[in-house]
Amino acid sequence: MNERDWLENKDKERKLSDNVQFPELPRIEVPEHPVWPELAREEKEALVAKIKEQLRRQNAVLVAHYYTSSDLQELAEETGGCVADSLEMARFGSHQDARTLVVAGVRFMGETAKILNPEKRVLMPDTRATCSLDEACPAESFAEFCDQHPDHTVVVYANTSARVKARSDWVVTSAIALPIVRHLAERGEKIIWAPDKHLGRYIQDQTGAEMILWPGTCVVHEEFKAVALKRILRLHPEAAVLVHPESPAEIIALADVVGSTTALIKAVASMPHREFIVATDKGIFHKMQQVAPDKTLIEAPTLGVGATCQACAECPWMGMNSLQSLLHVLETGEHEIHVDPEIREKAVLPIRRMLDFAEQHKGA
Repeated sequence: MNERDWLENKDKERKLSDNVQFPELPRIEVPEHPVWPELAREEKEALVAKIKEQLRRQNAVLVAHYYTSSDLQELAEETGGCVADSLEMARFGSHQDARTLVVAGVRFMGETAKILNPEKRVLMPDTRATCSLDEACPAESFAEFCDQHPDHTVVVYANTSARVKARSDWVVTSAIALPIVRHLAERGEKIIWAPDKHLGRYIQDQTGAEMILWPGTCVVHEEFKAVALKRILRLHPEAAVLVHPESPAEIIALADVVGSTTALIKAVASMPHREFIVATDKGIFHKMQQVAPDKTLIEAPTLGVGATCQACAECPWMGMNSLQSLLHVLETGEHEIHVDPEIREKAVLPIRRMLDFAEQHKGA
């Protein structure tokens, strides 16, 4: 999508917004990014050894998101766990014999794991680790909004609470959202999309679906600035621009590849470019360097006109996951995830619908 198309889409979005009354959204309090003490090599090795012993003793497996620290990603891989996007995290947890799932990510990921595995104990290094998208979509307000549009199919992004998922018809991740919405559009269904308006707009542009876009945003991806990105491109004209679709449309308009975290990692490995400007959480760089150690990765800028740099391309809630917080939860059993059984019974249906769709369309 070029910049002219983006301006036209902004105009269409403005007209749509004029016709839809959204509830007032809560103000998101973005915490400072946690700063964990730097460990000497011997201290770190001793800490990792303790964690590995606790995982073994408790028959637990570690599931980590690409946006967590390199320490946690390496530990998950070394201990037979999983490092993935939220779709693969959901799949992985459902196929494990382990009695305990330790989810290094943010709260909605832990809730999804519990929804799919009610018989297992689900722990998180810190249950305060939330998501601005989750916080921007309060369950009660969202349910009331959906009730006002009963002829719409409700599609929610994985970055939502269990209660919001329970009110939905479909749950999607960025890896599977496009084919699912295209499928619904081909059936003539009108859609309420929540909560990320940037991802929703991108999907709407790609599919032509009739969608009402809930006005939530990610505090990380919202910060990428087109003016500053153009300056970086002038300095690195041969670089490919990789963009997560939670980013603003003017950033997407400058992208060579738009996709989920997994898609962007695959792009770094497969594309012939030697340099990549990456517009998503910098935690992804660890896996990108693993799959393409000879490539140069450049952070897309969060500076420029209108920049606030609340998160600076690094989710502060993801930063609550650390080796120290992981050991603490394993030793104490704190930060266990619980989901009300009635909510779980409703929420599991749209999640299963997504997983079944993904399985049926694998390789398509």
